[in-house]
Amino acid sequence: GVEVGPQPQGVVRADTLDKMRKIVKHGLDFVQLFNEGREFPPCTIEVFKIMEKVDYPRNKNDEVIAIIHPKLQDQDWQPLNNGDPLFLTLDGEVIEYKGNCTVYPTFINEAAYYEKKQAFVKTVKIKLTAKHIRSSVL
Repeated sequence: GVEVGPQPQGVVRADTLDKMRKIVKHGLDFVQLFNEGREFPPCTIEVFKIMEKVDYPRNKNDEVIAIIHPKLQDQDWQPLNNGDPLFLTLDGEVIEYKGNCTVYPTFINEAAYYEKKQAFVKTVKIKLTAKHIRSSVL
């Protein structure tokens, strides 16, 4: 599957649709070349591994008491370090990120995840290495 975003629910954006088409085309090109017997060399790629879903701060009645801090809003895939602003309470208090490593939040303040009690997802950057591949059917 391919999910390209971010974009608001129910909205179709031409630029996002174009990115999705390019990704699908590259995938189909790969399949065609692989099926033709093309050998692909080893490669390494950086990816983001999901570590944890983070909820909004809540009170004892399970009511949200803080919103995404303005400095975090629209910063998907950008580094978040210990001490960076994370949430802003309705009283104006800043809640900072307390972590022992840099993380890369994504799905920040996505409306589709409110009901799932998810303010954002913490990811970490890792490297994946693939050996060379070639179709054995020729």
